[in-house]
Amino acid sequence: MTSGPIRLIHTADWQIGKPFLRFGDKADRLRAARLEAIESLGRVAVDEQVGHILVAGDIFDSETPARETLYAPIERMRSFPAIAWHLLPGNHDPHRPGGVWDRLRGAGTPENIVVHVSARPHALGAACWLLPCPLTNKSETRDLTLAMEGMCTPDGVFRIGLAHGNVGQFAGPDGDASNPIDPTRAERAGLAYLALGDWHRTQRITDRVWYAGTPEPDRHGSQTRGSALLITIDGRSPGPKVEARNVGTFHWHTAEIVCNELERLVDFETTLRREADPLSRLILKLDLSGTVSLAVRNQVAQWIERFCAAVCHLDLDDLGLRVRPEQSELESMDFDGVLRNVAERLKGRINDPALLSDDRRAAEDALMILYMETTALPVS
Repeated sequence: MTSGPIRLIHTADWQIGKPFLRFGDKADRLRAARLEAIESLGRVAVDEQVGHILVAGDIFDSETPARETLYAPIERMRSFPAIAWHLLPGNHDPHRPGGVWDRLRGAGTPENIVVHVSARPHALGAACWLLPCPLTNKSETRDLTLAMEGMCTPDGVFRIGLAHGNVGQFAGPDGDASNPIDPTRAERAGLAYLALGDWHRTQRITDRVWYAGTPEPDRHGSQTRGSALLITIDGRSPGPKVEARNVGTFHWHTAEIVCNELERLVDFETTLRREADPLSRLILKLDLSGTVSLAVRNQVAQWIERFCAAVCHLDLDDLGLRVRPEQSELESMDFDGVLRNVAERLKGRINDPALLSDDRRAAEDALMILYMETTALPVS
């Protein structure tokens, strides 16, 4: 029955309405980017001539989104009427009586949006059927994808699984893992492809089992850029062709730098401006370590202040960057007076291994303040 390749887009974990509280006044930008990612997905589908987008769970961040949050993604999907959007309840937004999905269906959805609240096969066309397994609780100990093995479809069609859970915690029939999924389910259920959600990074499990990741990252260590997967299934090939497509707005980077001179940071910034331009869309987790003089520590502080203004957000850990004053720097504060005596005592505390790390750090901070105050140019 199959004729010609089947092309789909696989995405997941939109988590519309995520608060991003720790980002302060930048939170609105991050929330808006999640809605913009839906429009990016739609444009990719149009460009690639794809008719179906599979969303493998966690469309919403919570079960009780505000009214505007509930409707906002629907209106973005409505803008692409030629594309069918297949939505699956996940662990953040499980299907429960009177919950988010009943609210949404009660308000009415466009014809191009299909909400899969039951484990029933759904035809994507004559040659392809979707086998969805929605979550009805935040945490299940049963592997709900087992139902795919019993779902009947016409002979010769491509069977596509859609689920939300964790193959990494699969514990078998006697285990107590949360939302477990058997990583061999594609073979057991005769699936051409199993589209998964839950992990916030693109991840191949087998040739036919993939996590799409998130179209807009929300944490360091998952993805540097939001993406979705373009899936091409051809009966003449042994497995699907899987291609990533960038759809996200922000870049999430993590860096660890041993800094002994300002040039290390200057070189790092140059690389970022080349690889993660524009910096205004960069969310950076930066760990600084090393040993610097008072003068270099002051230069680093000025670089950090300027760099914070260039990026969207900087999560800085500079506790590993230690100050070791040079003799000439102590003399520049006060060659042979009271301030010099204070500076020498602070230097002694900095170098005292018997002191707690926090106490040595406090001495470094005090010496840094003393240095900046005494070496500042007079105001004319």
